[in-house]
Order: sequence, then C-alpha cells, then structure tokens
Amino acid sequence: QVRLAETGGGLVQAGDSLRLSCAASGLSFSTYAMGWFRQAPGQAREFVAGITGSGSKTDYTDSVKGRFTISRDNAKKTVSLYMNSLKPEDTAVYYCAADLSAVSYIPRRESSYDYWGQGTQVTVSS
Repeated sequence: QVRLAETGGGLVQAGDSLRLSCAASGLSFSTYAMGWFRQAPGQAREFVAGITGSGSKTDYTDSVKGRFTISRDNAKKTVSLYMNSLKPEDTAVYYCAADLSAVSYIPRRESSYDYWGQGTQVTVSS
C-alpha cells in the first residue's frame, strides 16, 4: 500500500523560511517522479515543483523559482521542499504526489499523479 505523509507546515511571517517533508512508503521510491502541489482557498490545485526519480532534474512553477528548492533522499524515501522568502500568496495546503509513470521527466498535470498525501497547511502572514 502506497502512503505519502507530509510534515512541516505551519504559520510563518512574510520573508520567513519553511521546510516541508514528504515520507513515502509502499513504492519503489527512487524510480518515480515526485511533485509538490498546493491549493489555496477557492482555487484549483497547482503544480509547485517536481523532481525526477534520480534527482537529476527539477522543475518549478515561475512564481516560486529562486525561492523554493525541491530535493529528495532516495535512501530515506523522502522528498523535501525548502521554501524561502515566503509571501502571503504562498498560503495554501501543500501536497506531495507520486507519478508511477514518470521516470525521467516531471509532469505538471495533477491528473498524471497516482498517489497523494493528505496535505499540510502553510500560512504566511503579512
């Protein structure tokens, strides 16, 4: 049984940093792309960042480039999202997801991902 569990959310002030982690179990973790998505109230879930199974490629949505960094530790079966210079518009529930079809590329479409975590709330106050 595949399980993804996010941790690390919280309430921070604008300009602060936060690290999200996602622990995976029940899958050959190092094989597949992992993504971070977020959903703000009243908005659709959007792609934030992704990383290939090997960790050699990463992708970011434009609004977080230069501020967020995605990384993975295949030995520990974790993927992390380091978020710096946080802005109020980064406020959302953040989800990690696994795409069991993507080996050497990073899908941005939500529908491409097969498994999702329960989400962790990030709130950035101004």
